[in-house]
Amino acid sequence: MGGIVMSERPSTWGMLPEDGTTLTTAEYLKTAESVRVQELIYGRLRVEDSPTPRHQQLLLRLAMILDEHARTNKVGSVWIAPLDVILDASRALVMQPDLFFVSNQRAEIISDHVWGAPDMVLEVLSPHPRIGKIEERIATFGQYGVRECWVVHQLLREIEILELTNLGAVARRRCRAGDQLRSMVLPTFYYTAGQLAGWE
Repeated sequence: MGGIVMSERPSTWGMLPEDGTTLTTAEYLKTAESVRVQELIYGRLRVEDSPTPRHQQLLLRLAMILDEHARTNKVGSVWIAPLDVILDASRALVMQPDLFFVSNQRAEIISDHVWGAPDMVLEVLSPHPRIGKIEERIATFGQYGVRECWVVHQLLREIEILELTNLGAVARRRCRAGDQLRSMVLPTFYYTAGQLAGWE
């Protein structure tokens, strides 16, 4: 109950559905392109306020460094939100991680949209969290094949790297500013947490 069922009204290009609208994946993909924070969680549209400048400044730094690493080493591509990752089209599950990495071996998932699980996702935690609880998001990422999740704790100045399976996180490593990041997805990435996030 509650919310608007998209299929009960005309589909109009350019319309941005309200938070709580019920959509299929196909209906969601027909709505206008937008930079707002939104995800489709098992058919229910969830919309949140835009992130803060501090969040975006940190995300930009992370993306630039990780993208340079991926390009220099020719290991894959780095992408940032808002970009839809369609984890399960049949169950209407579309998420927007803050940042994600797709290896060359999985490059085929990128076409008109991203159809499938990235190798790694990264989420920047802010005082005002993005859509959903972080542990629920991590569990969902693992369930659908994401191999690794990096969680950046701005207030604690820590980066947590989680190895994922379909059962959730099987290993966690918390890295403070001076600790070297160790990733199974990006094994030649030798930055410390402080170097990556600018906490030196």
